[in-house]
Amino acid sequence: MPSPSPKSSVLERMPPGSRIAVIRLRSLGDCVLTTPALRLLKSHRPDLRLAVVVEDRFRAIFEENPDVEKILPPRTGAILHWRPRLTLNLHGGTRSMALTACSVGAERAGFGHHRFNFLYSAKVPRAQEILGEERPVHTAEHIASAMFWMGVPQTEIPRARLAAAKIPEFVRGGYAVLHPFASAADKTWPASNFRAVAMHLRRACDLEPVFVAGPDDDVVAFEGFRVWRGAPLGELKSLMARAQIFIGNDSGPAHIAAAFGIPVVAIFGSSNAVTWAPWKTEARVLKSENGISGVRVDEAVAAIEALREVHAHPEPRA
Repeated sequence: MPSPSPKSSVLERMPPGSRIAVIRLRSLGDCVLTTPALRLLKSHRPDLRLAVVVEDRFRAIFEENPDVEKILPPRTGAILHWRPRLTLNLHGGTRSMALTACSVGAERAGFGHHRFNFLYSAKVPRAQEILGEERPVHTAEHIASAMFWMGVPQTEIPRARLAAAKIPEFVRGGYAVLHPFASAADKTWPASNFRAVAMHLRRACDLEPVFVAGPDDDVVAFEGFRVWRGAPLGELKSLMARAQIFIGNDSGPAHIAAAFGIPVVAIFGSSNAVTWAPWKTEARVLKSENGISGVRVDEAVAAIEALREVHAHPEPRA
């Protein structure tokens, strides 16, 4: 059975128009996968006023989101000025705990497994207890479960919600986005494999490959292709929103693509594919018992072709 909310749920104790500060520090994927939970909360209580506390480098994830009234920097003064009645800590690290402790709101909430959870007036239990299913859960489910426990009626968890502006001028025609970088070597598919996939996209699919990279990523291996290096996050959203397909390692850009409903080929290494798979989009997850280098190019090509077939001939809706 699902875990019950407190006798008087957190949301029942929120007067109309209450302000809530949602602390969501790091990382790109976590920020994207927080937006379904915010959507659930605002759908249930549209009167509530939500602010997201996030680092500047990730604020573009929440820009133009109709569920978010304010984007705040992770500073005590900014939270105090917002005057939240509820501070909801979705991060749980030392810095987020310090920000929570300095909040003067009537309520503080966060997951019960967080260190220093004595700071919370409302401790959210495990997602499995809330959902009533003892199984591995996706990150989007984990975050959304907190909303269910606080009083949102349990329902289907939506796709992540991002907004994109006009696409930059130099991109024309059909294109695919590839992200060949990751935070660790055991999460990074070989660059030569990405080049082979890019050649297939160009020759067999008539799609222009566009590689995306951070400002410090080494892009020498991708000479001869379009490369977006160090582009602002807002521009990356716009690029992703209009792509025909995304191919990349398990990392933040894959979740941005999924948020726009773009077909995704996600190549996994050491990370958990159940927890971090693309959320609510057509996707193929590739993983090998021999580590990420064990995923073959022909497997990626087959996944691309399968997704293109699904995209070209979607199943009729009931």
